[in-house]
Amino acid sequence: METEKIQRSTQATKPRLSFWQIWNMSFGFFGIQYGFGLQQANMSPIFRYLNADEANIPILWLAGPITGLIVQPIIGSISDRTWSPRWGRRKPFFLIGAIVTSFALFLMPNSSALWMAASLMWILDTGLNITQEPFRAFIGDKLNEDQRGLGFAMQSFFVGFGQTLANLMPYILPIFGITLMQTSNGGSIPDFVKYSFYIGGIAVIAAVIWTIYTTDEYPPDDMAEFEKQKQQGSGISGMFTELAHALRDMPKTMRQLWWVKFFTWYALPLMWQFLSLAIARHAFNAPDAKTNPLGFAEGTQWGSLCFAIFNVGCFTISFLLPAIANRIGRRATHALFLSIGGLGFLSMLLSDDKMIFAFGMALVGLAWGSILSMPYVLLANSVPKQRMGVYMGIFNGFIVVPQIINNVTVKFIYGPLLGNDPRNALALAGVLLLCGAGACFLVKETRASEEAAFPLGAGGH
Repeated sequence: METEKIQRSTQATKPRLSFWQIWNMSFGFFGIQYGFGLQQANMSPIFRYLNADEANIPILWLAGPITGLIVQPIIGSISDRTWSPRWGRRKPFFLIGAIVTSFALFLMPNSSALWMAASLMWILDTGLNITQEPFRAFIGDKLNEDQRGLGFAMQSFFVGFGQTLANLMPYILPIFGITLMQTSNGGSIPDFVKYSFYIGGIAVIAAVIWTIYTTDEYPPDDMAEFEKQKQQGSGISGMFTELAHALRDMPKTMRQLWWVKFFTWYALPLMWQFLSLAIARHAFNAPDAKTNPLGFAEGTQWGSLCFAIFNVGCFTISFLLPAIANRIGRRATHALFLSIGGLGFLSMLLSDDKMIFAFGMALVGLAWGSILSMPYVLLANSVPKQRMGVYMGIFNGFIVVPQIINNVTVKFIYGPLLGNDPRNALALAGVLLLCGAGACFLVKETRASEEAAFPLGAGGH
């Protein structure tokens, strides 16, 4: 257990933390990502179980990007101005978000109508976003510059590990007698989905409490200056003034990353919205739950396995990325892995065999590892530390705005451009990731900035 009790100023270099201290401070992220994994693999099938039209599914996913756009910058700004000797700065938000998330996870699989599931989706995403943004800022708070790469790599590992475990639940639960088709109360959502969400609700709370219990936070470097800024930025008007100033002073590198993030994050929601539906339709001959109930359940199960493979690829590559970037440069590394992910999506057009979807998702998982870590490492080393939380929240806007555009526009292209076929939506995601790879070279970087972004040596230590 981490026991350091820091009561002095940390305006000098922050002390180096051990591997297990960084593990403990990141462990709560595992629970949050378990929740995200359940959402990503199961929400589209849940909507279809509740008779949602396939073309309207992207609109039902609007909860995620809109709550992210609103909640993360606000929570970032508030947490930047929060300090309690007992509770710290970020930890109160970890706990509040975990409680909201757990509540939604317990209720979601008991939804009796589409409106109920859609409403709980908004609550779930609000809780996840309240917790996730402070975890990103936590790295900048706790770690000195030469350990931040390891900190973000650790978070990428927990993203992959947490989501993989969530995705494997349809294969783990049948060991305990929970089948694909049986429902405990005659409802339309299978038991294996329900118990996966119940376990997720417990996991989120348990993991976040572990981080809160084992990890202390540093006090502000200059308490007098902190109190002054807190008073100047207090209230809603002060918070929005701070957001406006941060947008005005946005680092150049952050602006240049916009097109990379746009293509990437228009593409990725297509995967969460349509992967399981594409597998059910093409590999199990089940276009919906009514036409072929068993095939649709098997397609959902295989979709979860494909997401697990995707996340294994993510946490496998996450600790190798710094070494690769040291050899070929940050832009080239990110472009390479986005290209691999794009080809993974396009490969799914080659066959109706379920294994082609697993192969393609393994390649996309490698891209996912790069997407989750590399931009954040660069950002953490290019923004002022006193604005770490608010910039992490604003940078999330580069993720959620493309998703909102996706959610609103896909309905209009699903028939004319994509032929009402979820697999064609995955092919479009592949093309967009290749565009994102090309956009990497619009970011003007020097070798010095690349070295600052990836301070880890080849061994990852």
